[in-house]
Amino acid sequence: MFKTFVNALKIKDIRTKLLFTFFCLIIIRIGSQLPVPGINRTLFASFLASQLEGTSFLSMLTGGSFEQMSVFALGITPYITSSIIMQLLTIAIPKLEEMQKDGDTGRKKIAEITRYVTIGLAVFEAIALGIGFSNSGYITESNKVLAVIVIVVALTGGSAFLMWLGEQITEKGIGNGISVILLINIAAGFPNDFSGLFETFIKGQNVVKAIIAAVVIIAVVVVLTLLVILLQDAQRRISVQYAKKMQGRRMVGGQSTYIPLRINTAGVIPVIFASSLLQTPIIITSLFKGSSTTVNLWDKILMYINQGYWCRFTTEGYAKYSVGLIVYVALLIFFAYFYTAITFNPVEVANNLKKQGGFIPGIRPGRPTIDYLTSVLNYVILMGAVGLTIVALIPIVFTGIFNASIGFGGTSIIIVVGVILEILKQVETMMIERHYKGFLSED
Repeated sequence: MFKTFVNALKIKDIRTKLLFTFFCLIIIRIGSQLPVPGINRTLFASFLASQLEGTSFLSMLTGGSFEQMSVFALGITPYITSSIIMQLLTIAIPKLEEMQKDGDTGRKKIAEITRYVTIGLAVFEAIALGIGFSNSGYITESNKVLAVIVIVVALTGGSAFLMWLGEQITEKGIGNGISVILLINIAAGFPNDFSGLFETFIKGQNVVKAIIAAVVIIAVVVVLTLLVILLQDAQRRISVQYAKKMQGRRMVGGQSTYIPLRINTAGVIPVIFASSLLQTPIIITSLFKGSSTTVNLWDKILMYINQGYWCRFTTEGYAKYSVGLIVYVALLIFFAYFYTAITFNPVEVANNLKKQGGFIPGIRPGRPTIDYLTSVLNYVILMGAVGLTIVALIPIVFTGIFNASIGFGGTSIIIVVGVILEILKQVETMMIERHYKGFLSED
């Protein structure tokens, strides 16, 4: 990793992209400290600490901006939600499906629609937060209507700016702008998370217990990191053979290659989607409920999908809420299959192979190839989903059993490790392209 980074800095184009990305990340962290006008942030932070046990995921995605109620409090969650909606609509609406297949032009149109949907969602979420703040007494201004309008404008503008900044990183930086923003937001919370672990399990303990606790914490983090790396890099390679054919006076073709199917085909998308769906109703309900301590039927239902109550087997009356894990695992598996079905189409791959004179050894072209690719893909997705579930559940189980309040876990490690690996591959690809350009230059 270090060698790749040093070599990248030697190339001016890549160095410029890295510096541009670094500058954008500084802007993001500065914006995370700018408060939204008219909100009593101290009172709101106290409310989150006492009432909400399910904000760790949102706090992680926003880099603590939600807890501090900065202009970036919504983060890029509206964009993530918008992407989910557009991917669902692409399947349901034929016109959008045609756009997706229409090369760069179609993808640009879908991207533009996604931006509009993102702004709409940001406005909706900002209005909901503004009304919730007004009802809960967190607004310091006397004119509540004007204060809500300012909150809506500030939060919507912050989310739109983050979306724009992510696109700039994709175009002018090292790529994968939205993922890079997620990475810096999650990494920003690591110091507090490890400090919390130190305070809970190491500080004040005798030497033996402190050493054992430190070893266990380091071992869990290392094992999770290695599992994520294995998931990201593992592939199932399907052999492909191309038939020989005459082109003019030469015989071409006949070479062998393979179709690489990543075990974790969907990457971190299932974890983000599943966690977002579970956390959203908890946050909205808690804000509108305000400081009320009355527990109704809806509150009890929400406790089942709140990660803060899972696996607390040592706390009386909390074991039953671990049933929510089943919903979480089901969502992980569903989104793993769903996202892969969007990004990899066995019918399209089989048709392309047939047009190019390629075939899978032992499998006839056409329908048999489609059936074979589908069966292999389903098996690969299942293995990836199981691995992803294990990585996501290990920290949840440890957190519940030992009652540790930390913001990072399997989700954050999956995202951080996955994004870092993608960034390294992106940089290496740019280095290879730069290298080839030098060889092919006429100078």
